[in-house]
Amino acid sequence: MRGSLLLVVAIACAAPFTEAVAQTAAREPVRLVPFEVVDQAIPRPLTDTPGNAERGQRLALDRSKGNCVTCHELPLSADFQGNLGPPLTGVADRYEPGELRLRIVDTKRINPDSNMPSYYRVEGLNRVRRDWAGRPMLEAQEVEDILAYLLTLR
Repeated sequence: MRGSLLLVVAIACAAPFTEAVAQTAAREPVRLVPFEVVDQAIPRPLTDTPGNAERGQRLALDRSKGNCVTCHELPLSADFQGNLGPPLTGVADRYEPGELRLRIVDTKRINPDSNMPSYYRVEGLNRVRRDWAGRPMLEAQEVEDILAYLLTLR
């Protein structure tokens, strides 16, 4: 009887551990595409596939991904547009593509006090939810898609 009870206790204790290990394995840290910052810009795309402006616009409005519209005013219809960041109308006339790419990837390199999150950075961050640790907010292709959308804003 005692052996059976110990086996039941061991299985009961192992179940949450096994589940936690499975969840951790499913959320392995993402390996970022290497990039080079040159003169306050990332001149080379992060992917070989060109960005898609339509997908980029959807990401800019997507509250669980890019969520640009929470802080920036965009030249489109949305239920809410923020005014914490600068309006994005004409942003493609103000910045080169590489400068915009750096602002999406890690705007803290330009302004450490910026409220804008670093969308393609995983190290040196504070107060990251456990399920997001080691994972960027955007994938490399999503950075390029948002960039493609921003480049339409003239």
